[in-house]
Amino acid sequence: MVKQVAHESPSELQLMSPNEEEKPLPGDQASDGTKVQMKKQLGLMEGVAIILGIIFGSGIFVSPKGVIQEVGSVGLSLIIWVFCGLLSMVGALCYAELGTSIPLSGGDYAYIHAAFGALPSFLYLWAANLIFVPTTNAIMSLTFAQYVLQPFFPNCVIPDGGVRLIAALTICLLTFINCYDVKETSIMQNVFMFAKVTALVVIIITGLTWLALGHTENFESPFEDTTADPGKIAVAFCSGIFSYSGWNYLNFMTEELKNPYVNLPRAIYISLPLVTSIYVLANVAYLAVLTPTVMISSYAIAVTFGNQMLGVMSWIIPVMVAISAFGGLSVHIMTSSRMCFVGARNGHFPAMLSHISVTKLTPTPALVFLCLLSLCMLCTTDVFVLITYCSIVETFFIMLSVIGILWLRYKRPNMERPIKVALWVPVTFVLVCAFLILVSFWEAPFAVGMGVLITLSGVPAYYVGVVWKNKPQSFQHLNDKITRTVQKLFISAREERDD
Repeated sequence: MVKQVAHESPSELQLMSPNEEEKPLPGDQASDGTKVQMKKQLGLMEGVAIILGIIFGSGIFVSPKGVIQEVGSVGLSLIIWVFCGLLSMVGALCYAELGTSIPLSGGDYAYIHAAFGALPSFLYLWAANLIFVPTTNAIMSLTFAQYVLQPFFPNCVIPDGGVRLIAALTICLLTFINCYDVKETSIMQNVFMFAKVTALVVIIITGLTWLALGHTENFESPFEDTTADPGKIAVAFCSGIFSYSGWNYLNFMTEELKNPYVNLPRAIYISLPLVTSIYVLANVAYLAVLTPTVMISSYAIAVTFGNQMLGVMSWIIPVMVAISAFGGLSVHIMTSSRMCFVGARNGHFPAMLSHISVTKLTPTPALVFLCLLSLCMLCTTDVFVLITYCSIVETFFIMLSVIGILWLRYKRPNMERPIKVALWVPVTFVLVCAFLILVSFWEAPFAVGMGVLITLSGVPAYYVGVVWKNKPQSFQHLNDKITRTVQKLFISAREERDD
């Protein structure tokens, strides 16, 4: 399935070179005389922690009901969880090839840019930074805040203002931590990874023990009430795939990985089978204890499970959900900022967002920029609506990245590929994604249409911001002034690249 060969030399294709119009400025050097560039300080353990940290957010603890409420039966629900895991592994194999043949940070943005050029990659960058990233940050921080405040409001509704205030403080705190040091942040991710896996293992052992004691009534007719509606089954697949989302986020930080040609694919190969096994076993545990009706009516399935099975120790589950959401948010802030950073480095966003702190060597301006956008999303009640509008668009761009494998094999057959997957792997992934996109359009044309409109709003922004070079002098002076202010405020400078 996968062919792996030794890496010999960098690809002749320089995909993401800095803006040619920029020249080094005085002070574009770290305080110790080293180059201003992000360090390769993430190893295999950190890579696995990043992938697991994103995938094991709060979803598996809060809402796996999204699958069973569509399909109606225990048996088909578990089958869909298995197939979603297999599809994610197929996609991860594709990203192993992309990440090693195009060893650049930025993930999908870098791959779409390499295969299809500036405009498609800019539209992905536009949609991601306008909607995907800040709304996901907002939702994860709101989930964390709700579980932190729940013990203080056991018998009443949690004040919405308090939830949003805690969420805002959490986003600011994690942005500061990510600005401070990448290595320290990655150590924190390792701790959260083990905490999340431990929580899920507790749920799995409890559920399987209950099943082993003879409580098999929920599995006696596993396919009873199974839906025959292809649309509902497709929507269930979308819900399952969303729970697995995040397996491609390590690719956003390729340039910070030690020996990425080895550690990137290894981290992917370790993480995805582990995630699939844990997800399936966790759902078996849930279904052993809770009926489908109870699961569908529950807001937080893990909490309902804990209240029924853990007795006085049931408080462990809300704590673990809060820790999971906190750790997942930290990883998401870290990885998504690299996409913004690379886009700015390539001239698609303001140059100030491509600057790096000369003392901490972190992309501080990009981190703060996304922090501000995330805080703005906390001020709107339409956060979940926006993420619904654009989730299918994100799936389209992931599909486009994988199509890039096929296109680059045709256009650049001699391009260096340290890992080369069998042709059926990307073809299968693209066909499944295309089917899900078509079904989503059929089931929810308005939501898909709004997502497309939001994405296409980036077209005029592209021509004004990127294509139009001869902007008025007053605009250029203002931009230079803001850039210098950002440099002074964050003690940042342009990255000095080896290529």
